[in-house]
Amino acid sequence: MLPVIRNSWALLVGIMLLMLGNGMQGTLLGVRGDIEGFSTGAMSIIMSSYFAGFLLGSQLVPGLIRKVGHVRVFAFLGSLASAGLILYPLLTHEVAWTLLRLLLGFCFCGVYIVSESWLNNTTTNETRGRALSLYIIAQMIGIVAAQALFAWGDAADFTLFIIVSVLVSLAFAPILLSVTPVPPFESAKPMSFAKLYRTSPLGFVGVFLLGAVFSALFGMAGVFGAAAKLTTGQIALFVSAIYLGGLVLQYPIGWASDRYDRRMMVLIGAVVAAFACVLGAAGLGGISGLYLSAAIIGGMANPLYAILLAYTNDYLESEDMAAASARLLFVNGVGAVGGPLVTGWLMSVIGPAGFFVFLGVLMTALAGYAGWRMTRRAAPQGDDDYQGSYTAMSPMTTTAVTMDSMIESWEDAADAERREDAA
Repeated sequence: MLPVIRNSWALLVGIMLLMLGNGMQGTLLGVRGDIEGFSTGAMSIIMSSYFAGFLLGSQLVPGLIRKVGHVRVFAFLGSLASAGLILYPLLTHEVAWTLLRLLLGFCFCGVYIVSESWLNNTTTNETRGRALSLYIIAQMIGIVAAQALFAWGDAADFTLFIIVSVLVSLAFAPILLSVTPVPPFESAKPMSFAKLYRTSPLGFVGVFLLGAVFSALFGMAGVFGAAAKLTTGQIALFVSAIYLGGLVLQYPIGWASDRYDRRMMVLIGAVVAAFACVLGAAGLGGISGLYLSAAIIGGMANPLYAILLAYTNDYLESEDMAAASARLLFVNGVGAVGGPLVTGWLMSVIGPAGFFVFLGVLMTALAGYAGWRMTRRAAPQGDDDYQGSYTAMSPMTTTAVTMDSMIESWEDAADAERREDAA
């Protein structure tokens, strides 16, 4: 582990600072939007635009990198993101915020692509899996710490927006000062959506549904807190519980998914999350019940995403994994764009409980579809236990580069297993 930290510390520190800034952004805007008098419907459009920008970035940024290089793209997008973050309190209009969120989604997608390229280049075959785990942990620490910082400040003034902008600016310093060279950027040959669906209907549908789940959690949790009249500290704890649950439960659920039918793990996880949504919607247990609901939903949803990716790869040859993963990321992004929009509409119709109702409906649909798919074909069988091995990841920051690194880790583990068997 120490060699990994020594080689990647600059990136890990940078990504943690970046997530401090980006992790606070969604919560801060949700509360500030309420202060500015923006309607729930307007806030849902604002929050959705981030994911539209992220989806756009996933398609356009690779081309920019190939034309002008990683470093220039990284510095350019970092400057735009920092400037955009500080403009929110100056341009307090729904249209301006929507455009700024679109811009930030585009910028952060590009930043993640470059960061993950650097991470992939600083690791070896033996350390790549550990490096990915540290990368995810650094992200989660940054997001949770951001909520503590948010609780300390006042969403009604400029201070928190300035802090967010400064944190994002500082995040680029350790990475840009690193002397590590960056590899050329390569794109996988695309796979058709029809072929991907035929390969794994559950993976296709499940990733789409979870895209909406994650965007609602990442984009609308702060809006929910403001609508439910929670205090700033309570909102911070509510959002923190989502990510702490995901961090704590990623590995035990992932461990189980490598040993049992992944579809059953998806079914169980979705059912548990759906019950947690009922708890949250009904307001059972007061504020403690809300925290518990958030922790369970986040704890179930985060591992389910990685399980579905691993399950899809169980049916693929190694040479097709990168193309399938790129398509799954796009499907996830399409689902993410709609998540805040539907959540906002439901909250406008039935009140804050619409946040949990939307999540509960999606999780129930995922559980039902997983159960139905279990009746359609047997679980995948094969000698290569590592081909679809579970790897933890953060769905709202995952790019094609992360997927390529994950696939390389699986292939390396499979090669090592085959050598052991041969010996």
